[in-house]
Amino acid sequence: MNEQVQAGTNYQASAAPVGQLKTNKGLLKYILLSLITLGIYGIVVMSSVSNDINIVASRYDGKRTMHYCLLFFLVGPVTLGIAYLVWFHKISARIGSELKRRGISYQFGASDYWLWNVLGSLIIVGPFIYYHKLFKATNRMCSHYNNNG
Repeated sequence: MNEQVQAGTNYQASAAPVGQLKTNKGLLKYILLSLITLGIYGIVVMSSVSNDINIVASRYDGKRTMHYCLLFFLVGPVTLGIAYLVWFHKISARIGSELKRRGISYQFGASDYWLWNVLGSLIIVGPFIYYHKLFKATNRMCSHYNNNG
């Protein structure tokens, strides 16, 4: 394996990525297509986010994020919604850690989930800001993965 150290980080580039990940997630598209498809597109996009973080980060951090469909259809309803809080906290923290490990200068983490999605719901626009930040962080992570492995 080809190892490189970039700007004081512990980033290790592999020969090539497994496949090209999509980098076209966006808030407006997410909202409009979710409305048109009665929520199906939202499930597909969030499933893609959970798959993307598993593809990009699992070999480095040894973790696996639960697939969003399993959360949405089974675990979330059984736990009366508590699993959603835990899942979003963990995936936000994991994406933030991966951005930092790769040396990508974009601030994102579990605090964004709690501040924007949970507390921000009091001002109505908070969850929209959270999803925008989530998609932007995921797109940057996937783009870096597509270029560097």
